[in-house]
Amino acid sequence: IGAAWCLPLGLGPSLFSSDVYSYMAQGMILHLGHSPYHDAPAVLAHLGEGHLLDAVSPFWRHTTAPYGPLFLGIASVLVGALHGDLVAGVLALRVLELAGVALCAVFVPRLARLLGADPALSTWLVVLSPLTLLELVAAGHNDALMAGLMVAGVTLALERRPYLGAALCALAATVKLPALAGVAFIVVATGRERAGAREGRGAREGVLFALTASALALAVLAAVSALTGAGAAWVSPSVISTPGKVHLAVTPTTALGWTAGSLLHAAGIAVRSRSIESALGDAALAATAVLGLVLLRRVRLETLVTALAALLLLVVAAGPATWPWYFAWGLSHLATCRGPQRSRLLALAIAAIVFEVKPDGILGLPLQAAPAVLAGYVLLAGAAWVAVRCSARRRAGAETEQVQPLSGRGALL
Repeated sequence: IGAAWCLPLGLGPSLFSSDVYSYMAQGMILHLGHSPYHDAPAVLAHLGEGHLLDAVSPFWRHTTAPYGPLFLGIASVLVGALHGDLVAGVLALRVLELAGVALCAVFVPRLARLLGADPALSTWLVVLSPLTLLELVAAGHNDALMAGLMVAGVTLALERRPYLGAALCALAATVKLPALAGVAFIVVATGRERAGAREGRGAREGVLFALTASALALAVLAAVSALTGAGAAWVSPSVISTPGKVHLAVTPTTALGWTAGSLLHAAGIAVRSRSIESALGDAALAATAVLGLVLLRRVRLETLVTALAALLLLVVAAGPATWPWYFAWGLSHLATCRGPQRSRLLALAIAAIVFEVKPDGILGLPLQAAPAVLAGYVLLAGAAWVAVRCSARRRAGAETEQVQPLSGRGALL
């Protein structure tokens, strides 16, 4: 079923986004010997590739690349071999995204089995969901490759192959940098387990593993950077600043900042919404970093997937731009967990989130809709809180029934 659904989307034109043309432009810049981390697509006008520049959205023509060297290195080879042909380039880059979906199809059910969850249900939620089919396959976003490599790495780490798992997550980070969180969680959780496995030498073995796995991940990053010719330029502020150039009503900090600014302006207080939004963004970034450290400090192998999923989802929600396809980072892990995967709220969110973006790639909600979006987030948070509380009460009730002693006739029997 998944292959049948992916085929027309994979062979058709780009839908819901024109980012694939930015990928091609950045790949061509690297192919021509320039750095896409220093030169924006506008430079193609002087390099004889004006037809490729025309396909890039005007909003992104003067923006440097926020992607890792692995993805742009492969894109440069493909685009160069196809001489910048637009149709062939879109189809070639789709192969990379389909490879990411294939990795999810292989490793998502394996991860679900390891966690005692339903592998078929996790496959529907991750591989065959509207979010994957429309926002990753049809749109051609490289988040599919990042998510596939991350899920593969986490699965292998839980299957007692942590070195390979850390290496794959590091490889995913050379597509998009947030995948480094997978490396950190694997290293800390596995190192903690090895430190507690044996008395005496346990702590030393845990530290040795952490150092070795970290060195391996750094070696992967360095090797990819060197082989693609990108160097260390890709680890730059543009990775964070580039997405922040667009202001979306669905981004929580933007919704809150715009709403607060409108209310203050109506009250006669001259405060720019952008200033409030910027301050909220900095606060959200700091809070995310603190929570990430807390999760990292408490993570164990048995909680690795849920902790990593929570952090990735928070990074998207608290980030400068909350595009719907970014949620695939954390949802690809969360859907393999026994409790969350049976939540109707999760299934509804995965299905509904694709309606944020029109087929032409334009967000369906203008900034003026920020108050309504903010109200929706409050209701969603309340519903999630109630669901978690009810689930906790049901578990507590079940445990009480199991330990309650029998009395009367039941005791005699």
